[in-house]
Amino acid sequence: MAADESLSDWFARRDQQRASDRQITGTRRALPLAPGNLRASHIAPDAPRLLTEWDGHQWAPVGIAPDAAAAAVFLA
Repeated sequence: MAADESLSDWFARRDQQRASDRQITGTRRALPLAPGNLRASHIAPDAPRLLTEWDGHQWAPVGIAPDAAAAAVFLA
């Protein structure tokens, strides 16, 4: 937040950014539950995934997939 930016302007900018992020990434995510900062499914295909959905305010957990293939079904 810039020093000369009002709080309402900052919230509007943040909400606009979140909306554009959801358009790019969708409303569902699958996060690896493996040690390290793994994002690509081909690195740890057998690792379980935390399944989340955007509820309009935050990413809410909805389940766990046993591996990347099951997570891909959830994301489709």
